[in-house]
Amino acid sequence: MSALTVSQDPEQSWDDLVRFWEEMEWPEGSKVEIIEGIVTVSPAPAYRHNLIAESIQRRLYSAIPRDWGIFQTLAIAVPSRLGMLIPDLVVAPRRDHTESETHIPAGLAELVVEVTSKSNARHDRVSKPAAYAAAGIPLYLLVDAWAPGGPTVTLYGEPKDDVYRPLRSVKFGEPIALPAPFDLVIDTAEFPGA
Repeated sequence: MSALTVSQDPEQSWDDLVRFWEEMEWPEGSKVEIIEGIVTVSPAPAYRHNLIAESIQRRLYSAIPRDWGIFQTLAIAVPSRLGMLIPDLVVAPRRDHTESETHIPAGLAELVVEVTSKSNARHDRVSKPAAYAAAGIPLYLLVDAWAPGGPTVTLYGEPKDDVYRPLRSVKFGEPIALPAPFDLVIDTAEFPGA
């Protein structure tokens, strides 16, 4: 099943768009994001997708400080790019209080991870990294099982404006190292299909 876009007034303000996103009753289990000002409703990720995210999450727990968390369904706001995005994983400091109950500012994230699905690969390769870089998120890990040259994992960093620099890329089955503050190696041989 592919993503569905929801039509809304293109003249809406950011606050109106967020209010619409927060107050609408969306299909249970779906992933609802605002990508470049367009509300996008996607089905829940497949089992294989979740296995990859879980494998990365398990590995990250060994490297993060105790006051950081790894969140699977946390929305992050990038108003400058009209984005309310829900990465597969967000690593960010835990906070007792935030301005919103539904999301955090993207600038709080230290790492975001996206695992592509066939229907969302373009967003994960183009729209989302531009938003994450614009927000200044230090690291973006893209796990792209649908890459044209075969399944790859690419680590992006050094955000400037809305562009990341590719730091390293590996084929499924090869290890990929994350720099400080993580200083860990993710063994992609554990991924299904590797």
